[in-house]
Amino acid sequence: MATVVNRVSGSAGSEDPLDSYSATVIRVAESVTPHVAAIEMAGNGRNGRFRVGAGSAVLFTSDGYLVTNAHVVGSAQKGHAVFADGTRTDMDVVGADPLSDLAVVHGRPPAAPPAEFGDAESLRVGQLVIAVGNPLGLAGSVTAGVVSGLGRSIPVWSGRNRRVIEDVIQTDAALNAGSSGGALADARGRIVGINTAVAGAGLGLAVPINDTSRRIIASLLKDGRVRRAYLGLVSTPVQLPVSSVVRTGHHDGLRIVEVLVGSPAERAGLRAGDVVLSVGRKSVSNAESLQKLLFAEAIGAPLDIAVLRDGTELLLVAEPEEMTDTM
Repeated sequence: MATVVNRVSGSAGSEDPLDSYSATVIRVAESVTPHVAAIEMAGNGRNGRFRVGAGSAVLFTSDGYLVTNAHVVGSAQKGHAVFADGTRTDMDVVGADPLSDLAVVHGRPPAAPPAEFGDAESLRVGQLVIAVGNPLGLAGSVTAGVVSGLGRSIPVWSGRNRRVIEDVIQTDAALNAGSSGGALADARGRIVGINTAVAGAGLGLAVPINDTSRRIIASLLKDGRVRRAYLGLVSTPVQLPVSSVVRTGHHDGLRIVEVLVGSPAERAGLRAGDVVLSVGRKSVSNAESLQKLLFAEAIGAPLDIAVLRDGTELLLVAEPEEMTDTM
């Protein structure tokens, strides 16, 4: 018994696993907190300016651009940001995209350096992540947890229409009111997601930082909005049977669940039950791989779509339309 007590209480060669975990969280918190601001959005009314919404935002350029959630910005065009060191700046909304729940705002360049974006495509379930935000205006609030799910979807509203944000990161790092728009970082302090919602007790969601979200942010910076191409189909990822893999060379694809009436997909001859193998001669295996092909340059241009139907590979051609609020 004495030996056990002696080893637990502090032999020189032992290391408490919690020390390593805590050191990682502390290091990431210290690295990320300066990049995260509390923001408050304001509107103009008969009695002057009034608060529209509040949340967090992440500084990603040295000249004062921050990314946050579209639902935090709402319909506001102006607001202010406060960084962890107390620096305050007025800011303007550059653009918002409800379909990804991302928005870009701009204020006076702070003393803090910009955050480093990572790549959510490298995340694995069970991986440590740290959320940094400003819930209730408490600057630099930090929670830690793990990636508890990948490829999740959450519903959003654009105008009168319900849509879905795809490939969302699910985490058990606690996200409280005001954390929306804050940073989700990996163990190296790289921003891999923008916290977007509290889905329930002990469950949080974040928009991934990946090729598609980078492209959305770039469009917001350039044009203040995101133009998307519209096909009009609902799909789910599937793995192909061995016989189909041998015949087509594809291991997986997207099974069409629904083709919307009057859509470019319907006019091209796509049907529910078809498995989409490639679009524009590029393989597609999840919502992310399809969405990255449906931006402004695809609008009105012929788009080859290879599908597997009843064991036969077909090549169809669709002409995507520009997505509008009525679609």
